[in-house]
Amino acid sequence: MYSGRAGPRRCPAKSPARSIMVRLRRRWHAFWHRVWSVICGADIPLNCRIDGGLVMPHPQGIVLHPHAVIGPNCLLFQQVTIGTGGSRSGCPRIGGHVDIGSLAKVFGGVCIGDHATIGANAVVLCDVPPHATAVGIPARVILCEVEERVVHEPSV
Repeated sequence: MYSGRAGPRRCPAKSPARSIMVRLRRRWHAFWHRVWSVICGADIPLNCRIDGGLVMPHPQGIVLHPHAVIGPNCLLFQQVTIGTGGSRSGCPRIGGHVDIGSLAKVFGGVCIGDHATIGANAVVLCDVPPHATAVGIPARVILCEVEERVVHEPSV
């Protein structure tokens, strides 16, 4: 209620009880993240940028770099490694709707285009264009499909 006095107001975000709860909640979530990392055998840092819809049917052995960027609706199979290394500096950027097969590795500052497919056991060290398939050690693009969109004009 309004007391009629003018004076400093306490901000709820600055109250000591609220800051303690925020710290406890962060520790609780970090604890459960570590528990599930041990259970699943995956190393996925909390600060990795992952858009929604990431699917990992078998998350055993998946390793992601903390600065890797993964687009929406990607599919990662078991033993996938995404990190730094190779001839290019930086971390990989993976577009949306990308499928990465088991045991595949993506190293360095490469960009994987939208709707691309990385084959099983491939080592990607160069960019993969959108709608392409990359296989081999080191990976090479073997198929690049681009959907043709037909625009139907209404008849007059």
